[in-house]
Amino acid sequence: MSTNPYLDYVNSVQQLFAEGRTLPYGNFAKPTPLNIPKDAPVALILSPHPDDECIIGGLPLRLIKEGGIRIINVAITLGSNPQRKQERLTELSKACEWIGFDLELTGENGLDPIRPETPEKDPVHWNKCVDVLSGIFSKYNPMAIFVPHTKDWNQTHLGVHLLAISALKQSIEFSPWIIETEYWGQMPEPNLMVENTADEVAELIGALSHHRGELERNPFHLRLPAWMQDNVRRGSEVVGGQGGQACAFDFATLYRVNRWQNNQLIPAWDGGKMLPSTLSASDCLE
Repeated sequence: MSTNPYLDYVNSVQQLFAEGRTLPYGNFAKPTPLNIPKDAPVALILSPHPDDECIIGGLPLRLIKEGGIRIINVAITLGSNPQRKQERLTELSKACEWIGFDLELTGENGLDPIRPETPEKDPVHWNKCVDVLSGIFSKYNPMAIFVPHTKDWNQTHLGVHLLAISALKQSIEFSPWIIETEYWGQMPEPNLMVENTADEVAELIGALSHHRGELERNPFHLRLPAWMQDNVRRGSEVVGGQGGQACAFDFATLYRVNRWQNNQLIPAWDGGKMLPSTLSASDCLE
């Protein structure tokens, strides 16, 4: 028998993950809706794929609850598998309805392909996609836009960033907060770490669990708490300053907040900010 005092700890993590594999994919009671008015300020999530809206949703969820912000998930694509697009749309609709995000479609089958090479390979398609997204910006005049950062590895994530910048450049007198997100590739310089409570993390996983087709292939919903715990490790120093005292957060998500001004991204502030659960999320966007 091992005398290592950490063996029980590691075994308990394994056991919890195994137990998580038995939990349902959606089809359970949703949180009490907050009834955000249609004329409330809007923040858009530009989701490369169905499920991204939940993975990076720590700050959007808090903006709904604490700031009365209307969150609209813009489904840039419905995934690259033609046979799964309508199934993924159904899953996405259920996930957004469960967590309280509105859903804006970009077309019957999304805008796929959206990749870094698309502007050069298929400029006609790309320009049509830019027009679609620019029209959504004009329709909602969002105060904030969530979009993957420039090195988020996945090719569609990178393409969505380029698409957003192209659509922003086409918009007139428009100066929203641009909140860059990460999942597949770490941001080199995040400037905001947002705490989430255990209840909020459970809500994100509950919504994410509706994406059954993807989760049966890769159960990343069960790894979301560990990812958000690791964000605390990294964010405490990358956002808070090298060698500083670690934050007392249990779960967090990292973002980079800029302002769109004069057709370019301008850092929203110098240095980094921490947003604990004791402060209002809307305070960081004032």
